[in-house]
Amino acid sequence: MDFYVLTLFTKMIDDCMSHSVIGRAANEGIINIKTVDIRDFSNDKHRHVDDYPYGGGAGMVIKAQPVYDAYKSLNLNGNTRVVYMTPQGKPFNQEKAKELSKEKNIVIICGHYEGIDERVIEEIVTDELSLGDFVLTGGEIAAMAVIDSVSRLIPGVLGKEESFIDESFSNGFLEYPQYTRPIEFMGKKVPDILLSGNHKNIDNWRHEQSVIRTLKKREDIIKKLDLSENDKNIIKKYSLNSTDTNF
Repeated sequence: MDFYVLTLFTKMIDDCMSHSVIGRAANEGIINIKTVDIRDFSNDKHRHVDDYPYGGGAGMVIKAQPVYDAYKSLNLNGNTRVVYMTPQGKPFNQEKAKELSKEKNIVIICGHYEGIDERVIEEIVTDELSLGDFVLTGGEIAAMAVIDSVSRLIPGVLGKEESFIDESFSNGFLEYPQYTRPIEFMGKKVPDILLSGNHKNIDNWRHEQSVIRTLKKREDIIKKLDLSENDKNIIKKYSLNSTDTNF
């Protein structure tokens, strides 16, 4: 997959995305991350890409022309997904990451200042996405989060497919708690069932813990899921035995 990031800060993306799993996947040619400096397409001799907003108001707005020309320089076909990272976008989640991981090319536009001229958004953007209900100083951090999340779903990026099959949100629930050596740390021991060697019982325990953890930490997710009878029984049992006043 090829990622194209339209940004004012190419070095920020290049430096961060050259490390760890994503950097290795890029070096192996499984993914390609190309940054495009929007300033290179300014028609201003000082490489300015922003201007005052019509109608007044604080801050500056990135002009439509350099963003549009930066996009056109990629020479991609009309079916390309063009993502604009904005607090006004739809929430980015695991389902959207799975959807985007099936694409051949993804263009991500990083906004700054008070945003981008609405006309270029209407012209080229296919998806407006947000990491959450908060505001960042620019879209670069959000863009890198999307690249990381989408890339790890592409075959070959992670060492083993199992690395993402059992993690949070893969089946709708949060991931079960994880433990490693030593068996005891600060008086707390690894649950006995994980030392039993009975993989069926371990799998059942892990699923139960995933359901309980989601109920405790993200009840909003539970309400959206199509729960099995087993899941409902786990929730009922936990709610009856729990001292948590929320349930």
